[in-house]
Amino acid sequence: MRTPMAFPLNFMKIDGIRTIVVRNAPILIILINFMAYVPGVLHLFRSSELSTHMKKSGLYILTLSLALLLVGCSDKKSEKTAGKQRGPLISFSALPKTVRSPKDNPATEEKALLGKLLFYDPILSGNKDVACATCHHPNNGYAEFLDISIGVNGKGFGSKRGFNVPNDIPFVKRNAHSVLNTAFNGIGVQNDYDPETAPMFWDDRAKSLEKQALEPIKALEEMRGRGFSETEILDEVIERLQAVPEYQKLFGEAFPGEEISAENLAKAIAAFERTLLANNSRFDAYMRGDPEAISISEKEGFEQFKKVGCANCHNGPMFSDYKPHVLGVPENNKLPAPDGGVSDTFAFRTPTLRNLRFTAPYMHNGSLKDLRQVLEFYEDISFGRERNPSVSKQHFDPFVRELQLSVKEMSQIISFLNTLNDADFDKEIPVSVPSGLPVGGHIQ
Repeated sequence: MRTPMAFPLNFMKIDGIRTIVVRNAPILIILINFMAYVPGVLHLFRSSELSTHMKKSGLYILTLSLALLLVGCSDKKSEKTAGKQRGPLISFSALPKTVRSPKDNPATEEKALLGKLLFYDPILSGNKDVACATCHHPNNGYAEFLDISIGVNGKGFGSKRGFNVPNDIPFVKRNAHSVLNTAFNGIGVQNDYDPETAPMFWDDRAKSLEKQALEPIKALEEMRGRGFSETEILDEVIERLQAVPEYQKLFGEAFPGEEISAENLAKAIAAFERTLLANNSRFDAYMRGDPEAISISEKEGFEQFKKVGCANCHNGPMFSDYKPHVLGVPENNKLPAPDGGVSDTFAFRTPTLRNLRFTAPYMHNGSLKDLRQVLEFYEDISFGRERNPSVSKQHFDPFVRELQLSVKEMSQIISFLNTLNDADFDKEIPVSVPSGLPVGGHIQ
């Protein structure tokens, strides 16, 4: 009995030839002439026999004379490959030089200015002691040099931050993402993305920067504290803003004819966050046509990065597929219970690899202190070693089994990852905020 084989196909033209692009990684060209087709016989050609354009694509390509017929026997061979993980469409490019905004929140200078002041103003927190910038400060690349953050009832900056005594507020259970380039969250290998549905947070629980902006304000350990309930805090914050004359003026200029509201609060913060770009790294220059922007060893590291399997999840302009994956990352002992991630599956969204110099320690709970530890962890799980007692190797993401990482590639890969750093971003900190509270919260 002959049954059709399933292939993930896309139609396009390459060098004027109608082609079918098969979503997989190794370069292999299969030409099937339908008129001379004999079941079970395929003509295989290496990529060197095709045009330069085809070679650069890094794709499987099927071309045909009249029609395509892919059939296979339902024998042991097809059964053996039926459950194999489909390979991703892997591509890399420079980040766009401009960003998109949602249709209902077009970018304006007035919104960005208001959003910046709100970002640094602890008036948004229940105890008026924490601002967005407390854990996302420009001096730390809009991230934080802590494994997991200390929000409400904390004092100090960066790695020196700690809780006040007495304290009954828990740690924030996740490592702080950098805000840099979050304007591009969700961008795919073809540089397409929708700012209205952009994935946010490690567990992908919010879509768009506008939706994300209000979540920390409502979270007990991040900004809300114990003085207000989750349903009360936004009303309290809006009342505070309405009582500050400068905010009345700024909201009026940013949103003419509209009231100060939670919706406009979120829109202003999101508008500011879309200005926080680091899209001119050496890798970006290399992808835009400057072959000297990265060194030979860094280019070799890029090839190793792709060869060993890192690119299965870390691809596209942001080096993220923005999908959840189960890896079994070691738990952080500061937390009272295991973190189940997306829907208690222990899956977490793939983070970007851009500006890693500012975002250590790494992983969703900051349990790995440097890039060497991260790569050693991936080497471990590729061999089926379990680093989290709550996650067995049977539940590891299928891509884990495709990793071919060893110690000898690690230095080259780390060297390449350094080409993704870009320190030329907005580091200007307001001298004061309209509330008169300490800029950035209690960080001194």
